[in-house]
Amino acid sequence: MNEKNSCPDPCPIARCLAFLGDTWSLLILRDAHIGLTRFDQFRKSLGIAPTILTRRLATLTEEGMLEKRLYSERPPREEYLLTAAGRDFLPVLVMIGAWGHQYRGEGPLVRIQDVETGADIKPVAIDEVTGAKIGTRPLRFVLPDGR
Repeated sequence: MNEKNSCPDPCPIARCLAFLGDTWSLLILRDAHIGLTRFDQFRKSLGIAPTILTRRLATLTEEGMLEKRLYSERPPREEYLLTAAGRDFLPVLVMIGAWGHQYRGEGPLVRIQDVETGADIKPVAIDEVTGAKIGTRPLRFVLPDGR
């Protein structure tokens, strides 16, 4: 993790939100997952000010969610590609979208479909250890000192 953006809180949720906790960063990651890679593509899709987009892309790159790759030498132009950490964030975005469908679902909404079947997906979070759906069993947040 980048020292500038580090968060001393032992909670992994707090640490993630320290650099991902704004709307623009999440929407940039969403757009990267649907195939956008270039500055102008993000700007057009999001309607975001260039200065804000530059800062968010820099942070997402510094934090290892995106990486830059030169796609044109004259003039020099870079594109932004998802890293392994960025690709691993897709289930989080999909779960946020599912929550949004359930609790902010007024009007027509984007649907997420399985490419092979064409069916709308219905994501669930499952605990790999117990096989239980997250939210169906009590959970405890344990501090590093065991409390």
